[in-house]
Amino acid sequence: MLTYIVRRILLIIPTLLGITMVVFFVMKAAPGDVSEMLISPAGEMRAEERKELVEYLQKRYGLDQPAIVQYGRWLNGVSPIGFKTDEDGGVLLTRPTLKVPDLGESFVVRRPVLDMIAEALPITLLLNFVSIPVIYVIAILTGLYAARFRGGVVDVTSGVVFLALWSVPTIWAGVLLIGFLANKQYLYWFPTGGLHGLYAEQMPFLPRWTDGGFEVGYLLDVSSHLVLPVLCLSYGGFAFLSKLTRGAILESLSMDYVRTARAKGVTERDVLFRHVFRNSLLPLITVAAYILPGLLAGSVVVETIFSIDGMGRLIVESVKLKDQEVVMAATLISGVLGLVSYLIADVGYAIADPRVSYE
Repeated sequence: MLTYIVRRILLIIPTLLGITMVVFFVMKAAPGDVSEMLISPAGEMRAEERKELVEYLQKRYGLDQPAIVQYGRWLNGVSPIGFKTDEDGGVLLTRPTLKVPDLGESFVVRRPVLDMIAEALPITLLLNFVSIPVIYVIAILTGLYAARFRGGVVDVTSGVVFLALWSVPTIWAGVLLIGFLANKQYLYWFPTGGLHGLYAEQMPFLPRWTDGGFEVGYLLDVSSHLVLPVLCLSYGGFAFLSKLTRGAILESLSMDYVRTARAKGVTERDVLFRHVFRNSLLPLITVAAYILPGLLAGSVVVETIFSIDGMGRLIVESVKLKDQEVVMAATLISGVLGLVSYLIADVGYAIADPRVSYE
């Protein structure tokens, strides 16, 4: 197992190299670049003046160099082993050496990309870490109950409802949730966007009663802001995973070891949870490897709808402005999270089923 894990970790490097190369050269093949985006369309500017300004910005950011040179410079910056360079990109040392990885600086806002990622990534991870338990708790409980009482009211009802939920686009669901549950004309139960109110920093952490009435508190305020985004991120996941759990449980219930366990007098609860459920984990683990990357991709839509300044919104704005340093950093982080998820899933196979071996 240890040898397999080391081999998979080493394979992450060429995989990330391929992912970043594809994204980088696709961006370069697209028309326009960030130098044109930085020039305001407002006002009057002669064609020759605009051309000179574009050429200046391209030279300033190194965009006048060949694409392969630009990619090599970015790769040298993010790599812990490479050439140390000066502010103009010139090589200071001719031999590779250990250095601190640098994600570069945003062309648009002139801020270090690492600082921008450090502000946005925790917000997206918060949304995902709240959504994942919601997805699995609902999916496993409904899937188990539907399989245990196959053909019953719960099985049929959940099947129809989850199929309908799976068919609803996230962007439409978000608009409906805001329009009905965050609208004063209907049910004004939740805020329309953001992660906290304007005066959240002045609130006590926990809700409490005071002489002036009930104070919501920072925790309850953030929780109310999370409800609609988390619901948008999770409804498709638990709808699909519940049907998958039901199918896996039904397949395991027809096995001979289940009839043997029941014949020996094992309680139905123990049969279901100690025997059937454990042997049905492999499909769930397989899907789990795709849950986190899928939620990161889904957060692009959700964060845009609910005005949340996370990784999704940062990526959208960076792609619009062709801010390649930010886009490449987001691609690198998403690739690492996805590949690590797949590795954890492979290890989970061996833990859930002793018959799985990578030796």
